[in-house]
Amino acid sequence: MILTPEHLVIAPILIPFITGVLLLFFEDRERRLKASASILAAIALLMVSIELLQISHTDGGRIVVYLLGNWAPPFAINLVLDRLSAMMLMLTSVLAIPALIFSLGRWHKAGLHFHTLFLLLLMGLNGAFLTGDLFNLFVFFEVMLAASYGLALHGSGLLRVRAGLHYIAINLAASLLFLVGVSLIYGNTGTLSMADLAIRIPQIAEESRIMLESGIAILGVAFLIKAGMWPLGFWLPTTYTFAPAPVAAILTIMSKVGVYVLLRLSLLFFGEEPGISGSFGSPILFFGGLATIVFGIIGVLASQALGRLAGFSVLVSSGTLLAIIGLTQVDITAAALFYLVSSTLAISAFFMLIELVEREQNAISNVLAVTREAFGEGDEEEEDEEIIGVAIPGSIAVLGISFAACSILLAGLPPLSGFIAKFAILTAILNPEGFGQGGAISSASWWLIVLLILSGLSALIAMVRAGIRTFWAPAVTLVPRVLLIEIVPVAMLLFMTLALTVQAGPIMHFMEATAVSLHEPRSYIEGVMKALPAAPWQMETEE
Repeated sequence: MILTPEHLVIAPILIPFITGVLLLFFEDRERRLKASASILAAIALLMVSIELLQISHTDGGRIVVYLLGNWAPPFAINLVLDRLSAMMLMLTSVLAIPALIFSLGRWHKAGLHFHTLFLLLLMGLNGAFLTGDLFNLFVFFEVMLAASYGLALHGSGLLRVRAGLHYIAINLAASLLFLVGVSLIYGNTGTLSMADLAIRIPQIAEESRIMLESGIAILGVAFLIKAGMWPLGFWLPTTYTFAPAPVAAILTIMSKVGVYVLLRLSLLFFGEEPGISGSFGSPILFFGGLATIVFGIIGVLASQALGRLAGFSVLVSSGTLLAIIGLTQVDITAAALFYLVSSTLAISAFFMLIELVEREQNAISNVLAVTREAFGEGDEEEEDEEIIGVAIPGSIAVLGISFAACSILLAGLPPLSGFIAKFAILTAILNPEGFGQGGAISSASWWLIVLLILSGLSALIAMVRAGIRTFWAPAVTLVPRVLLIEIVPVAMLLFMTLALTVQAGPIMHFMEATAVSLHEPRSYIEGVMKALPAAPWQMETEE
């Protein structure tokens, strides 16, 4: 059988699943084998994601549907590729490779089945981005969460276990809400296909609409918990702070799963021809997003530990995206997609950098420690002798430069991609009818503008304060031991933000096309509903 784009769509799910299962047959002592297999699988995912991104952007935006079981829509369990899902697949694979490489320094040895759990997490993420069916969204959601439970508890330490158990309890509650919401939606529409729901929701009788909207609202709460919207995101900073550094780096995109689903479903169900449920939930998303930004700003300014600063930065990012989803404007959505990619890369790099920066600080080491040997205690005297007469040790210089880059990105200062993302958002807000076309700006949009500026200022203040404390006047003068295999992943992610800056024009054109297709979902609906099962002989000859 010749592979077609339809067959390639399932590869991001099969590659990590098959690799992760096969690794279970090998003892955990064979770490080199497991590490090599995991990294090869991540590289394969990246190559497939690049190809799928190119496919999704051809012919003015191609919708590729893979019908599992070869059933016709809407009964088929389908996987759907469009620009948005292809972009999220690409972002996931870009984050996975540096996180896996970073883990080889020590974390993959801190517990059992690290690589299998990591690969199953990738499988759940990719499945959630590709599925076109709400029930299978739940399935992939649970696979992703189950793997993240093990990864969040990976290693040792009372604080990590406590934070991990809180994380498990909160997400089990979210899963229950997910099932209740899906049940109510199915009971009132008779389908769980996203494309079919987009057709049926405007046709629902008024007497059944309350139950339907209740189901959608409950489903939305489940994803708002995952996105970290205030007051539902209280668990996020603590969980991300005490998770192992490579795990926190990949968990950064998990908060974006909630954002992705809310963006996808809100515009698909209530975007075009919404009937009497037009703009359903948009005010809640907008004002909830603003409240999340405020909460994140307060947390960023109040944080004394770098880990909590990074955790609250995730909330600022999520709040910004949720507020923009609530505005439902094409240009702002395009800018938000650029911001999503830039902020995710920056915060992911920052989580890994934090461990390197704080490695020799005893208070933080007690939180992040795996073993005393892992942090190289006993070699300090030899290292002190080697750095006599050196004004700035090489490792401190590299970490300082990386820290400065993360500060610029989180604060949204020029010249890196964080500035371009915020500038694009502000430009879109200030030009609601198009650049140079004027138009009245709502008072709510002014609040978002003010909070965007304040969030950048708060990040700058917090990062400068932390930088002075860590690099300029550290309480501990020990030079952290940094392996090349640990600093390279940080540099890779920072290089990706530089690539976003250099290629901002073409990337923004892609984001604009993605935003237009999201706000006009008819091509997505028709692409799914008109997909035809392949006949047995066609499966042999299809090209």
